[in-house]
Amino acid sequence: MCAVAVVSLVLPMSVVGASEVDPQMQEAVEAVYPALVRIHVVSEKGGGGKMRKSRSSGSGTIISKDGHILTNHHVAGRATRIRVRLADRQEVAATLVGTDPLADLAVLQINRDDLRDPEMEFPVARFGDSSKLDVGDVVLAMGSPAGISQSVTRGIVSNTEMISPGGGLRLDGENVGELVRWIGHDAVIYPGNSGGPLVNLRGEIVGVNEVGIGSLGGAIPANLASKVADELIADGRVSRSWSGLEVQPLLKSSAAESGVLVGGVVEGSPGDEAGIVAGDVITKFGQHEIPASRAMEDIPVFNRILLETPVGTGVPVKGVRDGMAMEWKLTTREREPAQPREKELISWGITARDLTDLEAKQMLRDDSDAVLVQSVRKGGAAAAAKPMINDGDLLLAVDGTATPDLESLVSVTAEITEGKTEPVPVLVSYEHNGMNYLTVVKIGPEPDSDQPGIVKKAWIGVDTQVISSELAEALGIPGTKGVRVVRVHPGSEAEKSGLMVGDLILKLDGDVIPVSRPEESEVFATMIRQYRVGVEVDLTVRRDDSEIPVKVPLERGHEGTGDLASHESDALEFGVRELGQQDRVTRKLPDDLKGVLVKSIARGGWAALGGLSMGDILISVDGEAVESVDGLKKVLGEVEDQKRSPVVLFVRRGIVTRFIELDPTW
Repeated sequence: MCAVAVVSLVLPMSVVGASEVDPQMQEAVEAVYPALVRIHVVSEKGGGGKMRKSRSSGSGTIISKDGHILTNHHVAGRATRIRVRLADRQEVAATLVGTDPLADLAVLQINRDDLRDPEMEFPVARFGDSSKLDVGDVVLAMGSPAGISQSVTRGIVSNTEMISPGGGLRLDGENVGELVRWIGHDAVIYPGNSGGPLVNLRGEIVGVNEVGIGSLGGAIPANLASKVADELIADGRVSRSWSGLEVQPLLKSSAAESGVLVGGVVEGSPGDEAGIVAGDVITKFGQHEIPASRAMEDIPVFNRILLETPVGTGVPVKGVRDGMAMEWKLTTREREPAQPREKELISWGITARDLTDLEAKQMLRDDSDAVLVQSVRKGGAAAAAKPMINDGDLLLAVDGTATPDLESLVSVTAEITEGKTEPVPVLVSYEHNGMNYLTVVKIGPEPDSDQPGIVKKAWIGVDTQVISSELAEALGIPGTKGVRVVRVHPGSEAEKSGLMVGDLILKLDGDVIPVSRPEESEVFATMIRQYRVGVEVDLTVRRDDSEIPVKVPLERGHEGTGDLASHESDALEFGVRELGQQDRVTRKLPDDLKGVLVKSIARGGWAALGGLSMGDILISVDGEAVESVDGLKKVLGEVEDQKRSPVVLFVRRGIVTRFIELDPTW
């Protein structure tokens, strides 16, 4: 989330000669540096009808003796697998304790079982009071820029109330700028520094580095971060109040000496029920006097007061309407996540999530009893329906069973597809652009495409190019029609008959081969396919300025790629097919090489994340040889039953082989 990465080596203060370092600065570094960690995550996010995986890295700080780590939500909030590297270079697993997109903070916990000494005492950094920071104070930014080893950079506080000029940072539907005013500083940070601590010269965490705006870094103030961290550790989530009030700075024409302007009120919200309307000025909220809000920098201050009010509290509110003093009683409700977590429904070919009450209101719906389709996979069941289901549609019912939330949709899908071996057509009620539609979606196992076709056509064992008019002219045989041999397949009857690369085939059984344009490249092969397998054909071949006869017995044609057995692994998200003779010829593969060809990789899937590539030849899985598609299906079935992770693939890529580790989350 920071500026463009430029890798720089910044030495920790402890490795620089003591005479070159301010002792106060060295003490500050030594107080926090041992608690600094580098974080590597595998995250998931819905897109294209699938949950796509990605790798990233960031920074964090150990803040408790129990091994809790504070970092950013955008670093680890969507993580399915987390590993952290400690200052002593141990690399261990960690779990996500809780995350808060609105503050862009997350808390992890180190898995003690992974430590060399499970009883070790963690170094812990302590928080300072961020409200005491002043412009010009020296601060240190610590972290792991670009995923390299821990580093420290130095700068000064440039702004204690920095906001984004674009209106805020949006994460999972949350506008971070509604709550956070960043500590702006010029200590250099890069991608990878996110989540790392901003430290004062007393060796205290005064901020959590999050963004880069221009030449400045932005850190979440420690006073906010420590409060959120405590709540995440205690409850795994942050509970906040919602009022439905949209506030903004006072108008420039306003003579008010205090307060914040109500720009709008959501219908049916606590603010609406209390009687507050757009244009009111709120001067006191509970026990908090509200200073005059003259700029956008003032708005997060009021929002924090409102959001941190205990849920369900009846709050006395004072203000002004058209010059008249007003009082209201506002009872808050719990604030929903702006964007609930999505889930992949493989049999539907979609990712989907719950619809929030606020989204329902924005759609002018009476309730939120629906499932929001977040993304649709091309070729999947939802996309194949007529009419098709699109991104943003709302699923209302399946075969007459209401689906008011994602859990109910998952449940009814499981009931319908249990034990089925073929797709099941279901009647789906859904909403598109506010209109109610019906469609039929075939959910469940996709049709078996693993059976190869039967090829009975004749084949001559060579690849050719058309002798174009230009080529004939250049070869000194203007007007000649036919094809030129560009490859003779090893072991074929054509090779045994003496055909060679460069031969010009002019006639087939006495008939001129009627081609002279490149677009007629398939004509010769089509002529051959008219014969029965085993028939011997007479070719007239021009070689070295002479015409010679060549007899070639025709063979059974090799399978086309569409005729070869194939298999798609939904769990590991890649597809394979059998190796064909054409593959062996074009790739010059050894005759004794056994394996299957990787033909597809799901974008953002486990295979893509692990580094598997299209065109790889898969030789073994977890040490078990794979000689055919059927063999691979058996091995992968065992992998899925045992929920193995990691899964080690041994592949051939070009002329080299390599091991690839896939780390699926079952």
